[in-house]
Amino acid sequence: MIIIYIIGINILSFTLMGWDKYCAKKHYWRISEYNLLGLALLGGAIGTLLGMIIFHHKTKKKKFQILIPLSIIINILLLINYN
Repeated sequence: MIIIYIIGINILSFTLMGWDKYCAKKHYWRISEYNLLGLALLGGAIGTLLGMIIFHHKTKKKKFQILIPLSIIINILLLINYN
């Protein structure tokens, strides 16, 4: 069950990074950084990182440069301790 959760939240995180980039280009309503980082911390860090790389989104923000790799480490540690 945990695998389904991890896959789902990473797909959601990746998708929202792409959507936020699209909204930024079109000057539409944006997704808050707080929500994007929160999803990363809740298990979607890999999806967020892939979204950053593929969509070239939030790559220059220090907050994301630091917190996304940290979230990946936290996600891995939590998965290891879960099993």
